[in-house]
Amino acid sequence: MSVYDKYQPVIGLEVHAQLLTNTKAFSWEASEYGALPNTNVTVVTLAHPGTLPKGNKKAVEFAIKMGVACGCTITRYNFFDRKNYFYPDLPKGYQITQDKTPICVGGTISIKTKDGLVKNIALNRIHMEEDAGKSMHLAEELDTLVDLNRAGTPLIEIVSEPDIRTSEEAYVFLSEIRKLVRYLEVCDGNMEEGSMRCDANISVMLKGAKEYGKKVEVKNMNSIRNVQRAIDYEIKRQIDLLEEGHSINSETRTFDASTGDTYSMRSKEDLNDYRYFPEPDLQPIVVSDEWLTSIKEKMPALPQELVKKFTETYGLPEYDALVLTEDKEIALYFDKICAQTNNFKAASNWMMGAVKSYLNELTLSINDFPLQPQQIAELIALVDSNSVSNSAAKDKIYPALIASPTKSAQKIAEELDLIQQSDTSALGRFVDEVLAKYPDKVAQYKGGKTGLLGLFMGEVMKLSGGKADPKITTELLKKQLDA
Repeated sequence: MSVYDKYQPVIGLEVHAQLLTNTKAFSWEASEYGALPNTNVTVVTLAHPGTLPKGNKKAVEFAIKMGVACGCTITRYNFFDRKNYFYPDLPKGYQITQDKTPICVGGTISIKTKDGLVKNIALNRIHMEEDAGKSMHLAEELDTLVDLNRAGTPLIEIVSEPDIRTSEEAYVFLSEIRKLVRYLEVCDGNMEEGSMRCDANISVMLKGAKEYGKKVEVKNMNSIRNVQRAIDYEIKRQIDLLEEGHSINSETRTFDASTGDTYSMRSKEDLNDYRYFPEPDLQPIVVSDEWLTSIKEKMPALPQELVKKFTETYGLPEYDALVLTEDKEIALYFDKICAQTNNFKAASNWMMGAVKSYLNELTLSINDFPLQPQQIAELIALVDSNSVSNSAAKDKIYPALIASPTKSAQKIAEELDLIQQSDTSALGRFVDEVLAKYPDKVAQYKGGKTGLLGLFMGEVMKLSGGKADPKITTELLKKQLDA
């Protein structure tokens, strides 16, 4: 047994998601990514004397939507707090956040790992707060540049309980959160742009121990994969230290994606270091029954609901359902196809095959796809009715539809002369001609070499110009050969 197998990792995640509001959390500045540095900043964010913050109702609604999706208890009487600390990119010298009354309490995120393990990761809370600005360090430059555009952007912080036990579970947990915020349209989930960020709290303890070890917080990870890498590195580092007889320092560390290592930044702050106290310039927020009900009524279908619908109502394999629900717009597009066909598996195959290949090749979203759902349903109908072969639909009609999306699949099939012959009398003449041409092969077939059916089938296809209905042709061949 490896020395690492003696220990149990304990992991909790803190996920910050920037909310997709037009303005900032407590002022009228635009909340947008990519603007010129320090252009979306006003006296409110800079905390000039005499200025006062004002709450953003849409940000509160977005926080509640996330809480409802996670099964949280929604706090009805909310107030904000000041979290005091110094950063060069925090112009006020404090952050407006929620300490005593997080907007959402409890709840779970359900995950499923590659080995099929289903696990509910408990949430401690989801609270609202404002973001800090951004410090930038250019290559080979000693100076720090500060961009305050991000300061004041509304955030929700999703805090898990220490229920995660492996880096894979952390990966799946983060993936589920990103999927949820995108389905809810409260955050775009782009970790590379910083609109979703994750801090990981990691400790290790001997298996069977009653107390957790000292936790270490790791920051600055800009992808879900890097969160997994940082956790793996930190677990090994801590176990190695303990095995060498050292103790673990409770500290904040940063992750270097180029090396895969973590490095110490500072000792870990205690809660009392932040000197929380109620924000005196903001009134409490009361979530009424009417407001909460109206938010719940507007909730979209969530990923797990769609997975259930796709497997139970449409009879898809779970694999298909999970792939199709990775992206909200893909899932909704697929659902629209299924409203116009009963061949749900064929619809799934088209989405996961030809459609996704086209989107990936051109780096497009489904919203940029030139075909409407009913056009895919028409393709499926042509194949199901044996009007065209499956290969003709995929290799000829589908590309032609992409090039001429205003046409119907039927029209293109006719223009390309791809409609299969199903006239039994015409097909019967082809069958007679082929069997008369190969009397020796017919004798071999009757002698037990039934694999020759493919030869006869191919010859009929040649005579028909590839338009013979395979099903009817097979029946006619067998009828004559088995007579």
